This record gives sequence, C-alpha cells and structure tokens, in this order.
Amino acid sequence: MPAYPGGRSDEIAASLETLPTGTPVSEVARRMLDLFTGGSIAPGTRLPPERQLALTLGVGRSAVREALAALEIIGIVDVRPGSGTYLRGTASELLPQTLRWGLLIGERNTTELLELRSGLEIYVARLAAGRAAASDLDTIGATLERMRTSVGDLSAFAQADLEFHHALARAAGNAVLIDTLHVVRSLLQVYADRAVHDADQALVAIAEHDAVYRAVREQDEDAAASAMAVHMTTASQRLSAVSAE
Repeated sequence: MPAYPGGRSDEIAASLETLPTGTPVSEVARRMLDLFTGGSIAPGTRLPPERQLALTLGVGRSAVREALAALEIIGIVDVRPGSGTYLRGTASELLPQTLRWGLLIGERNTTELLELRSGLEIYVARLAAGRAAASDLDTIGATLERMRTSVGDLSAFAQADLEFHHALARAAGNAVLIDTLHVVRSLLQVYADRAVHDADQALVAIAEHDAVYRAVREQDEDAAASAMAVHMTTASQRLSAVSAE
C-alpha cells in the first residue's frame, strides 16, 4: 500500500489546520472528511498516524481516534490495528457514500426527496437528449421493451423501470449527477418497488417513458425535459400514496 513518507505525511497533516480549543469530535471528523474526499489522496494510501493528526489539529488523540472510528463506520477509511489507517476509495466513490449516510442518519422528508428526484430526473432527460450515443439509445429502448413485456409481472416491471432510468442517466454523461440521483433513488426504492399497483398504472408509466425515449432519440432537449416532468408528476403521486400507507 502507498504511504505518506516523511515530509509528505507532514504536508498532508498540515493541510488540516489547527482547530479551536474544545472542538467537538464531529468537527474533527468533518475536517478530515473534507481532506479525504478532496481527491488529492490516492485510494489505499496509509494516512498520517493518530499522533501526527492530533498534533496538527491541536486536539487530543482520543478525539482523532473517535473521528477515525466514525469515518470507518461510514466506509471512508479502513483502520487496521498495528498497521495504520488507509483511505478506502476514490473521491467519486466516497462522496456518494457520505451523502447516503448523511441522508440515512438525518431526518428524511419523503416529499423533499421526491422533489429532488424529480428535478434531477428532468435534468438527466435534458442532458441525455443532447448527449446520448446510438448505443445508449439501444439500451434505453431495450429497457422500455422489457417494461412492455413485464406488465403482467409488476416486480419485473419495476426492475425494468429502474433500468430505464439508469440507462438514461448513463447517457447523460455526468458522474456526479448520476451518483447523487442514485443515492436519492435508493432512499425511495422501498416505495418505488410498490408504486405501480396494476396493469393500468403500468401502461400509463410505459406511455410516459416512451415519450421521454422518443424525445431523447430525436435529440429534442426541451421535449425530453417536458416528458420527464409529466412522468415525474404521476410517479411522485404514486410514491407519495405508497409512503402514506
């Protein structure tokens, strides 16, 4: 595993800056999280030792130890007794994880999550209309066809529906947007899996997805965004009804 030898370790630790006296462990963890997800440290790197981090931050080693333990719980670092602390992944891998945990341990509001999902999906549709390659269109079209053939199996239908949105997001070509949308979708998935109750609702969803697909295929960004807005309105209504049960 790569490590920070000598001066490099000092340089990384120094970038944390000294914290005010009496700083809570949560702020120590936040300061380290900012550094670890900033993209300047390669995954698998052994981080500076607790003593050096504590000295740099101006806090006790126990505060650093507790902060590292918290970061280990959410999957940011790997603490190995007798070896050291290692960064687990790249910034693009770690940021969705921190966002997911932040939402999971925070007070979630389903209505706000639905609003966020709608805005993200609409923007994804607009980007996909301007960026989708032929292979993307083939994949999106294939997921739409699976939706059509799964009307009698609502579990399979829900999976095909999810795959349609995943394919559309990949066509949009924005990794940060995809990661954020994935987190929001995962928090709503327990409702999404039960949102379509019968074949009639499935047929409505298929028609809405087809309108999005045709707009993306025609590279009409405004039409794609409008079609997705229509779909998000009915989809959000179904999800809200399920979450209220």
